[in-house]
Amino acid sequence: MASPLRAAARYHGDQAVAPGMLDFAVNVRGAAPPSWLVERLAGRLGDLARYPSRDDELRACTAVAARHHREIDEVALLAGGAEGFALLPDLRPRRAALIAPSFTEPEAVLAAAGVPFDHVVLDPPYTLAADAVPAEADLVVVGNPTNPTGVLHTREQVLALRRPGRIVVVDEAFADAIPGEAGSLAADPLPDVLVLRSLTKTWALAGLRVGYALGAPDVLDRLTARRPHWPLGTLQLEAISACSHPDAVAAADRSARAVLEDRSAMVAGLTSIGVQVVEGSAPFVLFCVPDAELTRKRLEDRGIAVRRCDTFVGLDGQFLRAAVRPEWPVLVDAVAEALR
Repeated sequence: MASPLRAAARYHGDQAVAPGMLDFAVNVRGAAPPSWLVERLAGRLGDLARYPSRDDELRACTAVAARHHREIDEVALLAGGAEGFALLPDLRPRRAALIAPSFTEPEAVLAAAGVPFDHVVLDPPYTLAADAVPAEADLVVVGNPTNPTGVLHTREQVLALRRPGRIVVVDEAFADAIPGEAGSLAADPLPDVLVLRSLTKTWALAGLRVGYALGAPDVLDRLTARRPHWPLGTLQLEAISACSHPDAVAAADRSARAVLEDRSAMVAGLTSIGVQVVEGSAPFVLFCVPDAELTRKRLEDRGIAVRRCDTFVGLDGQFLRAAVRPEWPVLVDAVAEALR
């Protein structure tokens, strides 16, 4: 029997942010894309009267393939990493397993499609346990690093999920925010591992919807078989090409190292006021307070948005998630005041 659709599964952090608020709820870095990227996209505005070209699509696929040392037919371009989840029912899984706590979109998509699934809830410190996954699951979805816990699983832990007849889907939406992309399987041409990547966070392109999938050609063919013609627009294809260039990849890694420094300082700040922080590596922090909803509302009253976490399976009303931002001292001071 298929699992029912939870209303909370469709809740996302952007719903917590009103105009003018200091936004720690959404994990997009920066208020706008870098100027060089804006200029490159602006240079294609004159092409919008024409349909997206095969050359643009091939150029984007080639750039992604080169970036991850893959073949072109191991790349499927997506309208944001979330589109990859929307396409999962086309893999025709008999039963899925969702490693939780995790991004809720796979749950929402599978429930809406009538695909039975189980939540495999990890206990703190949220270490991946392959033996906990039901043997009958022929589709397993895991985040790495995981949203919202921020936990980065090792390659060995993720690969231990593999079984004959099973496809392992790895949500690497935040992998480019990890220095050196530690733990990533994006460059591994495995027949039963499907990696989903997003370009919206690092490059502040959430409004453009850009990402891609990496996997075996036959898996990607099944995943994308029912997509419409021209699934991505010209600007999306241009953004994927631009953000996959070696110079952009190097810039993303520099940014990841800077975020890691800010994260360490932010964690130290929260810890100094008595807040328990979940150990992680992502560009966001999951932390525990006695009454998360009351704390969140007090922060909201001060114009600060954080992500509620009671919408995630496996977390209760004691957790909040905050994006790593240079303004973290403002958040720490506000949390300290809210807890008094």
